[in-house]
Amino acid sequence: MSRQDMTIYEHIGELRKRLIIVIVFLFLAMIAGLFLAEPIIRYLQHADEAKELTMNAFRVTDPLKIYFQMAFVIAFILTSPMILYQLWAFVSPGLLEKEKKVTLSYIPLSVVLFLAGISFSYFVLFPYIIHFMMKLSGNLHIEQVIGINEYFQFLFQITLPFGILFQLPVVTMFLTRLGIITPMFLSQVRRYAYFILLVIAGVITPPDVVSQIIVMIPLVILYEISIWISKISYKKTLQAEIEAGNTE
Repeated sequence: MSRQDMTIYEHIGELRKRLIIVIVFLFLAMIAGLFLAEPIIRYLQHADEAKELTMNAFRVTDPLKIYFQMAFVIAFILTSPMILYQLWAFVSPGLLEKEKKVTLSYIPLSVVLFLAGISFSYFVLFPYIIHFMMKLSGNLHIEQVIGINEYFQFLFQITLPFGILFQLPVVTMFLTRLGIITPMFLSQVRRYAYFILLVIAGVITPPDVVSQIIVMIPLVILYEISIWISKISYKKTLQAEIEAGNTE
C-alpha cells in the first residue's frame, strides 16, 4: 500500500509502531548505557584535559545525576541509527524506488558525521577551552573548584551540538532532493548563513575570539561542502525528472 492510499488512522498507526520500536531499542540501549557509563565517566575524568582539575560533588545527588545523564547520552548515540531508519521507513512509501535507495544511504553517513562532530569538539575544541579557562583563572589568581555536575554539563554543551551541526551536509542533500532548497539559494544566502554560524559559534563557546574562530572554520567548511553536495543532488534530481519525462 502506498503512502497516498493510507488513511489518517493508518498513518497514526504506522507512526505509533515506529515510535514503539524506537522506545524499545532506546530502553535496551539504556540498559547497555548503565554498564558503559561508569568506565566512560572514569575515562573522561582522567583524560589529559581533566588531569589538572579536581572533581567535586556539591550535592549528594550529583554523581547519580551524571551517571544517568551519561547512560542516556550513550543510549541515544547507540539508538540513533535505529531512529533514522524508522524515520526513513515511515516516509519511504511516499518516495520513488531510486529515492528510497539514496535516502537509505544517508543513515550511515549521518551517524559518521554525528560521531565526527563529537570527536572534533572533544579532541580539538574542548581541551583548548579548558586550558584557556585554567590559564585565565591563574592570571586572576582564582583557584578553580570544579563541580563534577558543571564539568559534564559543560562537556555535553560543547560536544553534542557539534554532532548535530555536522549533519548539515546530509540535511542539505535531503532537502535538495525534495526540491525545498537549491544550490543557487544556498549561494545567495551565504553571507547570512555565515552570520548565523558566527552566532552559533558564539553561543556554544566562551567569549574568546580564538575559540570562536576554531568553531567557525569547520562550520564554514561544512557549509561550503553542503553547497557542493547540493549541486550534485540538484543535477541528479533534474536528470531524474528529464528521464521520467522521456519515458512518458
